[in-house]
Amino acid sequence: AAQQEVTASEESGDGERMAHAYMDLHDAGAHDAPARAQALILGLGFRTDELERPVNSFSGGWRMRLQLARALMCPSELLLLDEPTNHLDLDALVWLEAWLKRYEGTMLVISHDREFLDAVTDVTLHIHNAQLTRYGGNYSRFEDMRAEQMALQQSAFAKQQEKMAHLQKFIDRFKAKASKAKQAQSRVKALERMEKIGPVLADADFTFEFAEPQNLPNPMLAMSDASFGYPPPDEGSEPVVIVRNISRSVLAGQRIGILGANGQGKSTVVKTIARDLHPLAGQITEGKGLNIGYFAQQELDVLRPADTPLEHMIRLVRECTAEGRLSGQPTREQDLRSFLGNFNFTGDQVKQSVGSMSGGEKARLVLCMIVWQRPNLLLLDEPTNHLDLATREALSVALNEFEGTVMLVSHDRALLRAVCDEFWLVSRGGIEPFDGDLDDYQRYLLDMAKQSREAQRQEQKGAQRAVAPTEAPAPPPGKKPTEPGRTPEQKRADAQRRQQLADKTKPLKKELDQNEKRMTQLAQEKSALEAAMAQPGSQSDIADMGRRLKALSDETEKLEARWLELHEAIEALGRS
Repeated sequence: AAQQEVTASEESGDGERMAHAYMDLHDAGAHDAPARAQALILGLGFRTDELERPVNSFSGGWRMRLQLARALMCPSELLLLDEPTNHLDLDALVWLEAWLKRYEGTMLVISHDREFLDAVTDVTLHIHNAQLTRYGGNYSRFEDMRAEQMALQQSAFAKQQEKMAHLQKFIDRFKAKASKAKQAQSRVKALERMEKIGPVLADADFTFEFAEPQNLPNPMLAMSDASFGYPPPDEGSEPVVIVRNISRSVLAGQRIGILGANGQGKSTVVKTIARDLHPLAGQITEGKGLNIGYFAQQELDVLRPADTPLEHMIRLVRECTAEGRLSGQPTREQDLRSFLGNFNFTGDQVKQSVGSMSGGEKARLVLCMIVWQRPNLLLLDEPTNHLDLATREALSVALNEFEGTVMLVSHDRALLRAVCDEFWLVSRGGIEPFDGDLDDYQRYLLDMAKQSREAQRQEQKGAQRAVAPTEAPAPPPGKKPTEPGRTPEQKRADAQRRQQLADKTKPLKKELDQNEKRMTQLAQEKSALEAAMAQPGSQSDIADMGRRLKALSDETEKLEARWLELHEAIEALGRS
């Protein structure tokens, strides 16, 4: 509208109207619109070479990101976001979180991502039994206050029930006696006037569990000089290699979170391990009896819309029977109905067409089909996209109790923290262990984004033949000035205290240094052992290497615990 007014004012030749039109255009942010649009689109995970692609060439998930970019692009005082994180990778989620923290208007967000809600909200609105209740604070604070409120309500309900029973007992006993009729009548009126407190009707918890795997091969699989990607898009062209020269093993019981920026190959790695793609080079050696349960990012699209949950389960039974993969699972129709009931598909729901179901119901059906297969290796690529908070919590609990191996790609940080105890970083065509936790990874992403923005600015300035001034480094810390009025005796006492502290901490620091050196040696030995296990022809020694790897992991865990104790002891001495 502002641009149209500019055009109309220019055609009219009205100078005052033209000035107002250009002012409105400026207020709408038109002067920096291209730069803001590019920053938003790149921040949400698109590549620079995709900026000019037509919208209809993107998948549904990427179009959802574009819709989100449109909402963020418009200057606004009120921003409404309905599940904005559903189709985002972790890197895009971290970027969005930082952007929303800077948003100056009012924001109303619906989301099932508890860490996201904690980061960007300070008020929570809860809808329950057709009533809206306001709680001051983020989602975690809401949970605490809601639990306190429910406990108080239940206590008040119990006390009121006790009082009502006492009144009713008096009425029943004395209503027929003339001498007590007046008192009985007054209690009848008191009972009628009493505002009834409802009992706390807690939502039924949804829970499920993975059956104990029939066997646990160790290693589960070994990758040797493997390269992953996609076959040639056209005849005569080269394959599209995403990651290359990977030599890693996946062991029984590991809980691996797979990290990496958008487009680096996280899903490609998972698809190849799941046998949806073939390695372009090298090989993947699977352990005997490997049984994979795979939740693909687009798994919901694979379900047949016209079929029912029961028909999906019956077809799964037939496929597993044909492939010889049955291992004690229930196969009769009534058993399958009962199994579906464990995932809240009851009664006529088992005969409802999948196409009419919500995204959360479809996700539960996929989880049901995976659990039925009794896998020993779970490959989960964004499994929480359509799950509500209760189902996410149930998934987290089930994964923690699962005795097999888990490899997880997710933007749900609460799930990653709860389930994974180690991380792989897919970046720059390779896979490496990520030495840190999710907070470290979040800082890593923000630092990378900052460096990228700085590189773009420098590139633009370079094009203009301008050299940006370099910020001077901070001067090295010098000696602290002597505080005035301190006597030589006080200085000697301070020096004596420092010497005593040094004497106490010296053995601790020595042990700490030895501890760190030993952990470095263990990490190097572990990496070498994993590489050896991934090599062809090492199958005869695989059991011995697996036991040695377990021993290395156990020793590392003990050293890490002792490392933490030593640090805390040194800090405590420094504070004393």
